Amino acid sequence: MDIGVPREIKDQEFRVGLTPAVVHSLCQQGHRVVVEASAGEGSGFKDEDYQQAGATLVVDRAIAWQQQLVVKVKEPQPSEYDFFRPDLVLFTYLHLAAERALTEALLASGMTAIAYETVTTSAGRLPLLTPMSIIAGRLSIQFGARYLERQQGGRGVLLGGMPGVSPGLVVILGGGVVGAEAAKMAVGLGARVQIIDINVDRLAYLETLFGSRVELLCSSPSQIARVVPQADLLIGAVLVPGRRAPLLVTRDLVAAMTPGSVIIDVAVDQGGCIETLRPTSHSHPTYIEYGVVHFGVPNMPGAVPWTATQALSNATAPYVLKLANQGIDAALQSDRGLAEGLNVRHGKLVHPAVQQVFADLA
Repeated sequence: MDIGVPREIKDQEFRVGLTPAVVHSLCQQGHRVVVEASAGEGSGFKDEDYQQAGATLVVDRAIAWQQQLVVKVKEPQPSEYDFFRPDLVLFTYLHLAAERALTEALLASGMTAIAYETVTTSAGRLPLLTPMSIIAGRLSIQFGARYLERQQGGRGVLLGGMPGVSPGLVVILGGGVVGAEAAKMAVGLGARVQIIDINVDRLAYLETLFGSRVELLCSSPSQIARVVPQADLLIGAVLVPGRRAPLLVTRDLVAAMTPGSVIIDVAVDQGGCIETLRPTSHSHPTYIEYGVVHFGVPNMPGAVPWTATQALSNATAPYVLKLANQGIDAALQSDRGLAEGLNVRHGKLVHPAVQQVFADLA
């Protein structure tokens, strides 16, 4: 199979779809991999690394898009829609629930689009979303601690506090992978931490991880209304696979927060769970509303591409090899979890959750 790896063009997105090591595996098995020049530089991989792995380097990005299977990291940007065509298979993060224009472009092209974030395992886990969720959860505290600094617009709170001075309070909405990883980092810094989740079984599991170091609360509108105004750092970590994140924090609740507090919504790429939060970028990551610092970068792991690219490529490699070795139809038939990743095919929405979001397009 001919496989294309274009350079990412989303703002300050330095990850790349495949590492040279995975390219080498593909080429050894008889596949042709076309990599756009400089695609891996942001992640620490030189063009020479890809050439030594067996890839064909091209300067014209259109050539990378002309291959049978295109492997990316982030959703295609509007300038890339012209590369869509009926016989193209795209394998990448899509997050269509928050991307109507992209959804319409995919449908109009007749192409096949498989989304990393809805591929599942037999146990119902999300193997291609999990590595980036781990990174995003950890980064949310790293970024949050930074933007709490006075020079960054924050109220000047040191999350770990000092002897005689209370530590900062981190409130995490959602106790999944992102929430758990955020809590690990926040606890490590010495912050007070509260996790709110609707799933009592999940809260029980989190108790085995954190014991009394984290306050675990069952989610309800009244509970959220009680704790959010007290937060120094509020983390949105809610995920409903394939769907928009539920709105949990209203504008009025944000207005009740202490000026200089910080909000980071990791769910922003699925529409966000905080009413005042809108997508930002690594170039312009924050804005202030109601005196509260808002951080809404949807590709947070792009800040640590050396780590993130390898983690993502390790996870996607078995699926890329399966698609290349078996072909799209056989691969989807043989792997139900991979088939769950199928969002768009032959001009139709095929993932149930995405169908519900865009009922008028289904």
